[in-house]
Amino acid sequence: MTALRRRTSVSRVSSFYRTEPVGHADQPDFYNAVAEIAWDGAPEDLLAALKEIEREMGRVPRFVNGPREIDLDILEFRGLVRSGPDPTLPHPRMAARRFVLAPLAEIAPEWTHPVTGKTAKEMLAELPERPAVRRIRGEH
Repeated sequence: MTALRRRTSVSRVSSFYRTEPVGHADQPDFYNAVAEIAWDGAPEDLLAALKEIEREMGRVPRFVNGPREIDLDILEFRGLVRSGPDPTLPHPRMAARRFVLAPLAEIAPEWTHPVTGKTAKEMLAELPERPAVRRIRGEH
C-alpha cells in the first residue's frame, strides 16, 4: 500500500485474502485485497500509475493468467461504463471473481455495480465456493 499511498489518498483497505489460483492452476495461491482511493486524474492516468507500481515491485511479464509478483487492477472508476480505451470499466470480470468480491464486500458491501445494479454483497452471494478465498488478516 505504501507505493499507492505515495501517489494518491487511500480511504479504505480490506483485509488480505488468500485465494486458490484462477486460470493457470499450476502456481502458488494469490493474495488479494481491495483499496478505495481518491484519484483526481483520468482513468488512463490511474492505470499508468498502477502499471508503474507493478514494474517497481518487480512484475515480470510471462503469460496470461500465469504467475505474477503483483497485479493491480481498476475495478470501478466513478461509475463510468466503457469498453475502451483501456481501462475497460467496470472491470469486465469482477462480478465473477470471488477473490475480488470478498474483499470488496468487506469494505463496501452496498457498492452497486454500474451495469448489473447488484451490490458487492449480492454478487458475492451468487458465486460458487470455489475457487476458495480465505481472509487472512487486516491491512494494518
